[in-house]
Amino acid sequence: MDWNIWLLLGAGIVMAAVVAVRVAHWSGLPSLLIFLGFGLIIGESGFGLQFDDAELAQQLGLVALAIILAEGGLTTTWSHVRKSIPTALVLATAGVGVSIAAVALPVHFLLGADWRTALLLGAILASTDAAAVFSVLRRLPLPRRLSGTLEAESGFNDAPVVIAVMLLSTSASPSLWTALAQVLFELAVGAGVGLAVGPLGTYALRRVALPASGLYPIAVLALAFVAYAGAVQLHGSGFLAVYLAALVMGNSKMPHRAASRSFAEGVAWLAQIGLFVMLGMLASPSEMPSALVPGLVTGLILVVVARPLSIMASALLVRLTGVDRLNWREQAFLSWAGLRGAVPIVLATIPWAATSIDDAVARFVFDEVFVIVVVYTLLQGPTLPWAARVLGVSVLDEARDLEVESAPLEELKAELLQIKVPPTSKLHGVEVFELRLPSDAQVTLIVRDGRTFVPSDSTRIRTDDQLLVVTTAACREVVERRMRAISRRGKLAGWFGERGA
Repeated sequence: MDWNIWLLLGAGIVMAAVVAVRVAHWSGLPSLLIFLGFGLIIGESGFGLQFDDAELAQQLGLVALAIILAEGGLTTTWSHVRKSIPTALVLATAGVGVSIAAVALPVHFLLGADWRTALLLGAILASTDAAAVFSVLRRLPLPRRLSGTLEAESGFNDAPVVIAVMLLSTSASPSLWTALAQVLFELAVGAGVGLAVGPLGTYALRRVALPASGLYPIAVLALAFVAYAGAVQLHGSGFLAVYLAALVMGNSKMPHRAASRSFAEGVAWLAQIGLFVMLGMLASPSEMPSALVPGLVTGLILVVVARPLSIMASALLVRLTGVDRLNWREQAFLSWAGLRGAVPIVLATIPWAATSIDDAVARFVFDEVFVIVVVYTLLQGPTLPWAARVLGVSVLDEARDLEVESAPLEELKAELLQIKVPPTSKLHGVEVFELRLPSDAQVTLIVRDGRTFVPSDSTRIRTDDQLLVVTTAACREVVERRMRAISRRGKLAGWFGERGA
């Protein structure tokens, strides 16, 4: 086929995928399902394009996941996840171990799979997907501690899971203690490389005057891959290294940070589109029916048993250490919000590409994982807002970051907050001047009934209004606490001892 035809086809797929993102945003579905659908349409059962190279899919998939993790690290705000890091680390280590065991045991005894296949399935399904979590949860008004836990967990848990799947796919499976020692070694090396490259890269970017501003985002992404490839060369975890390096750089005072984040977000979207379409092409719908029932049963075990057990065990550990305390509502939401996406499907290509595992068994594992991801993402993704409301963990008046590409805001070290007034909020009826915000903060715009206007001091706030507040970074916390206090107790909140904590 002529290269121009391939270029036209690729551009058409990307444009269709970009339009599909809007549909996914409106419906609440993770966009990965639509992208996978594109791959199935143009694959062997659709337009007839053949792609069955599992090893190539594995290599391309791992690179795409590294890009997605780099974007996740760059766009994660450290202050939002800082208090959630201990809990997320327990979920990404001990929680992963519990999840693997909780899937493997029933798969072995109920479905008759051999121990190696059962453990492989448990390991492949243990990782939550960063792309799915970031795309869905960042639209939900969740408390920072809860959203931060989910974001950090999805960034951290890829590393131990990849190591576990690699070990189980080798010809000579090591003993439990040898495997644990290897996992700890690879995680330690990956963390060391990431925490070294991040600060050093930021230091270099501050002092090297590049001739064009557009080179800075490229340099940032290149540094993230220095961390990834460097850790892999040292037999460490490249995924942990790239996430930590990006997290450090994204939260440091480096030049053109906003542009670097936007560039990484665009590249990550392109990586997601390419990854999901490729995985859709790799799948064979004609072989899926045989994996449907085992996939549905395994997925049910994962969602109803394994994920809740891993959350409860992790919550118990963090409670015993005194680091954090998760109530039953938060644990229930964390259990339901463990979205699976491209990561398990990519991981399923590892045993398929390995020569030590029977090809038919490996292909069946891939088909089963594909069924689980599609069916349960379709079930869980759209219901997350409903689950948050039912469990009472959504916070409608929580201030959320807006991605703003604005040089004046960056130069002034200012931030733009969006605050929606929920039905029960006592912000209703309060005049703007009665908010008594710090002098470095201002309500600049109100969105009401689909219209926008600039408020005056005497403008009364109403239920369902969206307030856009510009504030300096230094007084952001004061602004958030004041808005929460008034929302709870009204304009005289201070007299009632309400401080908006």
